[in-house]
Amino acid sequence: MASLLQRRMLSKEDENAGQEVEVRREDQDKINRFSRLHQRRLILDEELKTKNKEKEELDDLATELELADEDEKVHLERYRIGDAFFHLELEQAQEMLGTATSRIEEDTTVLEDKISSIKDQMTELKVDLYARFGKQINLEV
Repeated sequence: MASLLQRRMLSKEDENAGQEVEVRREDQDKINRFSRLHQRRLILDEELKTKNKEKEELDDLATELELADEDEKVHLERYRIGDAFFHLELEQAQEMLGTATSRIEEDTTVLEDKISSIKDQMTELKVDLYARFGKQINLEV
């Protein structure tokens, strides 16, 4: 009998907890900021995916250049810059490839740092907004 009474009281408390909470201006600002951060994160995730693909391609190319015959006196390789191809000596092509790989690794690190920062900010906003609205808001992405 007591458990039935507790259930009724609990369900009444649940009903009261389910009442809508007034959305203040600062709450709406936090929701909007969360949304902007989420969109920015999606863009950065795509950029990171592209950079990782480029790095894989450069690694494959580096492997192929390592297999090239260095004993030939004049060994020219084609190197693409933008939409144009250039003939380069093997050593010069390897040097340019190393520079491009370093640049992509730096870009990847910067993107990963930005994504990490955005995740931290989103987590802080989630904590604040869930504390204020509970189950009335869904910020899972």
